[in-house]
Amino acid sequence: MTNPPFALNDGATLPAIGLGTYGLRDSAGIAALGTAIDAGYTLLDTALNYQNEREVGEAIRRSGRDDLLVTSKLPGRHHGYDETLASFDESLGNLGLDHLDLYLIHWPNPSVGKFVDSWRAMIELQKQGRVTSIGVSNFTIEFLERLEAETGVLPAVNQVELHPRFSQPELRAFHASKGIVTQSWSPLARRKEVTGEPVIEALATAHGKTATQIVLRWHHQLGALPIPKSANAERQRENLDIFDFELSVDDIAQVATLQSERLWGGDPLTHEEM
Repeated sequence: MTNPPFALNDGATLPAIGLGTYGLRDSAGIAALGTAIDAGYTLLDTALNYQNEREVGEAIRRSGRDDLLVTSKLPGRHHGYDETLASFDESLGNLGLDHLDLYLIHWPNPSVGKFVDSWRAMIELQKQGRVTSIGVSNFTIEFLERLEAETGVLPAVNQVELHPRFSQPELRAFHASKGIVTQSWSPLARRKEVTGEPVIEALATAHGKTATQIVLRWHHQLGALPIPKSANAERQRENLDIFDFELSVDDIAQVATLQSERLWGGDPLTHEEM
């Protein structure tokens, strides 16, 4: 089983699937993180607002591994240059690490108007070698263009809502044109389940795979990096096992028939998180 890397525009790489950790807290969360690491996940995605950075750090220490990559995210309440530097230190302290592999602005929060200031601070953190790669989450094309215009530095990653019900073709095309890797949060559309859809079930039967594996393979063939979350060891292993088959052009067209809308209205122009 392989998890081939994605090349980032800063020379770093990320594995083709990461582990979402939202909700993995306390001792049960640490145990779930441990089984995921044992299954082969090397990219762990957390955030200050997930309130589980300590658990992620503890799972890493218990694993004894030195090849694990960690993503964390800047909350909206910490937007601003100095605030971003302090928030980064807080996340490192929670994780018990002295370095991050990927640091993201969690939401643009346009009414606050400070995401460019935060981006400048993240550029400085990268120059200092304290973080390998910097990126954003939930940014629109307009916001990405503003970062480039005002700083000259594009994000390596934009982590966005992406699933068969909301496939974001225009944004993905823009990312591809700029060398930005698309990461998919909620890749299985958990609030509006897609794995039970007849078209997905039919593809699963045809390929001898599970419905979940069909959806995650769809992400991979779109050129996106999904970060599914699971606390179940068997499902964790299942989610990684998508590299021994391929969807056809017709298969992907069938998945496209599920296109509808966002899961819960998380439009970056209006939805803000502190």
